[in-house]
Amino acid sequence: MYRYIHQLPGWPEFQWNYGALADKLAGIRHRQGRLLGRMEGFGFHFQQESLLKTLTTDVVKTSEIEGELLDTDEVRSSLARRLGIEIAALKPSDRHVDGVVEMLLDATGNYQSPLTAERLLAWHRSLFPTGASGMRRIRTGAWRDDSQGPMQVISGAIGRERIHFEAPPANLLDREMSRFLDWFNQPNDTDWVLKAARAHLWFLTIHPFEDGNGRIARAIADLALARSEQSSQRFYSMSAQIRIERGGYYHILEWSQKGALDITPWLNWFLDCLGHAIQSAQSTLDGVLHRAKFWESIQSFSLNPRQHHMLNRLLDGFQGKLTTTKWAALAKCSQDTASRDILPLVERGILIRGPGGGRSTSYELARPA
Repeated sequence: MYRYIHQLPGWPEFQWNYGALADKLAGIRHRQGRLLGRMEGFGFHFQQESLLKTLTTDVVKTSEIEGELLDTDEVRSSLARRLGIEIAALKPSDRHVDGVVEMLLDATGNYQSPLTAERLLAWHRSLFPTGASGMRRIRTGAWRDDSQGPMQVISGAIGRERIHFEAPPANLLDREMSRFLDWFNQPNDTDWVLKAARAHLWFLTIHPFEDGNGRIARAIADLALARSEQSSQRFYSMSAQIRIERGGYYHILEWSQKGALDITPWLNWFLDCLGHAIQSAQSTLDGVLHRAKFWESIQSFSLNPRQHHMLNRLLDGFQGKLTTTKWAALAKCSQDTASRDILPLVERGILIRGPGGGRSTSYELARPA
């Protein structure tokens, strides 16, 4: 009785119904092309801002899927430094943030380079620069050894874990990874979008590391998607969409691991998720374009750092009502200083007062003309 696909005769010769996927794949390819075409019509500064926003989201969300919360400002600063993008108020980033950033930039920036065991091991060392996952010491830069028992893929809070599947034993990893890497690097026998989906599932099935497999699997998929577009410029985040659809993600992974070698349902889910990611990117780009137009419209005004920071907070979608008290708390200044910051912005029509008065007076960005 075979419990998992890696135990089936014929593994890892996946099969799928191309006819059932052809129309959806063609639609994805069309939307990829339209998104890249749209970006080419914008200026360099706008492209850089969009790239930085997308990569920041990708790094934050790929870790969030695994229950790790990274500081968004640290991630943005780490990316900006490595990409040579000038942004205000660069924030120091720790080694862990830098490691996730370095992995993603290598995957997408060097998408034409072969995927090798040495490269994957370097990614793993980058993810765990201290040799620990949380409070637990792990093997870094090496395949797992199963010294603590078989590798089980789980999700859920401690005490409420759900076991999705069990990976191949450690003594088979050299063979399994050699087959995977040989296949990934050979001349392509199928569309790179489908190869991204297949590589994601295959790598997760092997689960070669003690920790970090999900993040590395998503980086491999990003690399393959970059090859599908022949571009290192990332304007949509598959990881962000997987985070949104995390329940469905784990469900289809578990179903696929316990099913047959026909992975049509997994490919179908992956294409749907990718389509949603591209659609979300359109909304994100609209927001970045709005931000760019906003700063262009007020470039003649001289702003102090507090005003610049708080206007960015409003552009990011400030939750609740912005009052003088909140401005003072967020900008780390007195209420008198906050009032002096706000008044000229109101006089220039950059901010407008909301209904109410006195201490409850709130402010919001003026709507574009």
